[in-house]
Amino acid sequence: MALASLVAIGLATNDRFGTLRNASNVLEQASPLGLLALGQMLVILTGGIDMSVGAIVTATAVAVAALCGLYPEFAPLILVGTMVLGAEIGALNGAIINRSGVHPLIVTLGSSSIIGGIVLLYTMRPVGRVPIWLEDFAYGATGAMPNVGIVMLIAFAGVALVLRRTVTGHAVYAVGGNAAAAAAAGISVARVTVLAYAASGFLAALAGIYFAARTGTGDPRVGDAMTLASITPVVVGGTLLGGGVGTVTGTLLGVALVSVLGNVLNYMNVSTFVQWVVQGLVILVAVSIYVDRSRKL
Repeated sequence: MALASLVAIGLATNDRFGTLRNASNVLEQASPLGLLALGQMLVILTGGIDMSVGAIVTATAVAVAALCGLYPEFAPLILVGTMVLGAEIGALNGAIINRSGVHPLIVTLGSSSIIGGIVLLYTMRPVGRVPIWLEDFAYGATGAMPNVGIVMLIAFAGVALVLRRTVTGHAVYAVGGNAAAAAAAGISVARVTVLAYAASGFLAALAGIYFAARTGTGDPRVGDAMTLASITPVVVGGTLLGGGVGTVTGTLLGVALVSVLGNVLNYMNVSTFVQWVVQGLVILVAVSIYVDRSRKL
């Protein structure tokens, strides 16, 4: 309903809003946020939260650009390596949470600080360069569909399939709903937690690669605003922060809502600062709805 209302406002505000080109632009701009929100949703479904995704985006963007600048002939291996690195960072977060018993918020904030510090020790300005073919892919499209949008939709479809059709997917919901009951039923809570955080790290690395490809370099600040941004579509999409309830479709709609909102505000010539205020209000409304739903449950 909210998304439909925004689309109606956009159509009434500017003639260009309803064009195929604008729809393609919205999808392209929404895709990195979608990848991050998808990973964040998996973690939240288990009852956790990942505050390190922005730092992983930054680290992988810098790593890709720096290494490709030095060894362009090994670019495909570098891309695979950075995706593995993102997954390993996420898995390490999950393992620390399991072993220490410390709240995921604290653990992932700590890892975010460590990763961010390491990146800034290496560089405080954009570094490296990516191959032309990678830039072409980031800017390219297949028909009317931007390539990065296709990647995002494939990721959403894959995660939806896992959650609906596999034992691991059902275990994610069980752990988030009641970890003690899940353990009593024979589910490895530790394994599910590590897998969820590894997936979040992997998807954050994909977003980092996209940003490096899009800008042609590795910016040590590129992921600063992405962590909180990744939570908004998940909550707006109906995933409960306590875990156990949420859908891939809801998260995708949440991403669409946030992205279309930004697009409409741009067409209305609303300043960036006012957009932050509006997005903050959206978060507050979404969290209020979450609290109400939690009480009912």
